[in-house]
Amino acid sequence: MAILKQTTLGDPERDHYQLSESAVDMTRPASPARVMRLPAQPQDIAVDLNKSALIVIDMQNDFCSKGGWFDSLGAPLDGVRKLYDPINGIVQALRAQQVPVIWLNWGVRGDKANLSPVTRYAFNRVGCGIGLGDPMKQRPAQAASTPNGVLQQNAWGAAVVGELRVEEGDIQVSKHRISGFWDTPLDSILRNLGVKSLFFAGINADHCVLSTLMDANFIGYDTILVEDCTATSSPEFCLQATLHNVRFCFGFTVKSTDVIREATT
Repeated sequence: MAILKQTTLGDPERDHYQLSESAVDMTRPASPARVMRLPAQPQDIAVDLNKSALIVIDMQNDFCSKGGWFDSLGAPLDGVRKLYDPINGIVQALRAQQVPVIWLNWGVRGDKANLSPVTRYAFNRVGCGIGLGDPMKQRPAQAASTPNGVLQQNAWGAAVVGELRVEEGDIQVSKHRISGFWDTPLDSILRNLGVKSLFFAGINADHCVLSTLMDANFIGYDTILVEDCTATSSPEFCLQATLHNVRFCFGFTVKSTDVIREATT
């Protein structure tokens, strides 16, 4: 009897079909759980690395780099820069364990056609400043070959900062709201990856990070905030309130050092 050729459709380690000339196998055999146990607040947790992903939010030039939008507004950048080493550390550790790394950044349309007035207002309250998608005259030399709109898709300001290591195989998703789940493919990507547990890092803790984490929680994901991999330009009490709310209502908080230790031993 001739052996029928088989083809895998999808990720062989996650969600896939097994095709042959005569049938489609939809059983999706489950991989044995790869359990990582972590000290956390309010309780310690155990996650399956096969069903986990790391989402790094808004670590992009317009928020983090000299010549970016935040810098032009006089926002301090020191707190953001302290995140580079811990984020690189957890990214490297989880990537080595085949945990998907997702870079979630602002990337608005150049014509701003899907940005309502109420969305734009929060970023340009006086109506004569520089808000979402608006052009900036002063940009670094490396930005010259890209669009110059604030947080504009495919522009220098929307790119992940050079201090963080984005590698082939990582996933990049653009958003145009504070939550990364609203009107983006993020949920579809995570479901195709078979992900249930999400680690969150990035800025601002009390805005885009918390909003994305809350939306993830509302639709059934396990939500874990990595404390030392997130910061905010807001007053310190906003960060403390974020940590409290995550622990009390929306999930768990962990330290990157614990994740790195458990992922590399």
